[in-house]
Amino acid sequence: MPKQPNIILIFTDNQQAATLGCYGNTEIHTPHLDALSARGVTFDNAFCPNGFCSPCRASVLTGKLPSQHGVHSWIDDRKSDEWPAAWHALDGLNTLPKALKSRGYATALVGKYHLGQPTSPAEGFDTWVTLEDGHVRSFYRNRIFDNGEVYDQKGHSVDFFTDKGVAFIEEQTAAETPFFLYLPYPAPYGHWPATKETDENRHTARYADCPMNSIPRRGLSKAAVDGFMLRSSDTSEHLDFSMLMRAPNDLGTLRNFYSQISMVDDGVGKIVETLDRLGIADDTLLIFTTDHGLSTGEHGFWGHGAATLPSNLHRAAHNIPMIMHQNGVTTEGLRSKLMVSGMDVFATILDHTGVAQSDDSVPSRSLLPILTGSDLSDWGADAVFSEQEETRVIRTPKWAYFKRFKTGKTRFIDELFDVEHDAGETVNLADDPAYAEIKTALDTQLTAFFRTYAEERADLWKGGVPIQHSERKALWVEAWGDSWKPVYNYDQS
Repeated sequence: MPKQPNIILIFTDNQQAATLGCYGNTEIHTPHLDALSARGVTFDNAFCPNGFCSPCRASVLTGKLPSQHGVHSWIDDRKSDEWPAAWHALDGLNTLPKALKSRGYATALVGKYHLGQPTSPAEGFDTWVTLEDGHVRSFYRNRIFDNGEVYDQKGHSVDFFTDKGVAFIEEQTAAETPFFLYLPYPAPYGHWPATKETDENRHTARYADCPMNSIPRRGLSKAAVDGFMLRSSDTSEHLDFSMLMRAPNDLGTLRNFYSQISMVDDGVGKIVETLDRLGIADDTLLIFTTDHGLSTGEHGFWGHGAATLPSNLHRAAHNIPMIMHQNGVTTEGLRSKLMVSGMDVFATILDHTGVAQSDDSVPSRSLLPILTGSDLSDWGADAVFSEQEETRVIRTPKWAYFKRFKTGKTRFIDELFDVEHDAGETVNLADDPAYAEIKTALDTQLTAFFRTYAEERADLWKGGVPIQHSERKALWVEAWGDSWKPVYNYDQS
């Protein structure tokens, strides 16, 4: 029987593709990721299924849309005292660790979790090393839950989790056990207070005088101000959202953000070195990607897709890095232009490890034919789909169409961009009669996709409810009545 391939899935936190050298950034220092790209397959048009951390992590681990697994927004760990004991948002669902563990894999989460209680392992994980905070409040001084032990770790979290990941790889290699290492780094993050810290890392000096010309300096958009006002009025707790308004022009934040990307690059380099040192690079598929993009000033805002009102999934907040490599398997130096989703990681890993996937309700597509340079005649429509509560998106190589949910009182406008000629997505063609047929065709395709895959209990556009939290609760109460509210888990019976 052929040796089962090991899987390493490295995840970063809040990072658009354009922040890496291999995606064209000339100010960033990412030599290890650039080398990985040169040796493996790089996806130029990979997009997140949602603009928030928790939903994207849930989609990668299940292959499903937010309108299926139900995690539509960030899991609000400020309310963790109210959570059920040992609560995990994906309990009862088929996940990558559960599927691979059933095939004899040793499984580990080493890094940021942000899908429930960090104190005990989620279903399917044998090894569990995570930090207390789903919201990254610091790159240093974190409380760690380590396979039943609890302790404070003062050093840089990227280095800490890299070392823990290396130890897991070494242990499983010695035992000759195939392994799945999920290594979600809590960096570069991009939000205060973490990126406002004055702690220096080994790359701080590298960016001390960097002009940061790769970050656009623009005035704030009305949508960003409206989003800020909504957040300010929608909470009784003291939250400092001022960074959303100031970060794009705060050089200290920008330089710290880039230094954290270089810290991640170091971690990736150490993982690659470990595979080479142990002689298992031929047996290991290494995937590097992120949860979602992050606008760093593009379109007049800083942050994720829901940082504006209405939500958006402009390319900066939507386009993610995705690089895959395994010696002898992936096509060296290939750059794919196909439209792919973070959700597709799920089917790719199952396909590569020989785990049968017979659930037709999972929209995840295996990227293995692309990795190996095989026939793509059955790939289907070159389109990718995403959702951010009241905004649903279809992207093709030519078009980006944002459809907004509308109520009797709230009438957010739709948006249509010709991304082939308007890469910055600045001219909205949705109401131009000359593009009416194109809008209708894209709307039909988008509607059909969600009709096929969305599950009623989690479909916000049909009165469904989210797991744990919503950024647009007032909108959904307006649409569906005062009884509408998030839940902790759906009835799986």
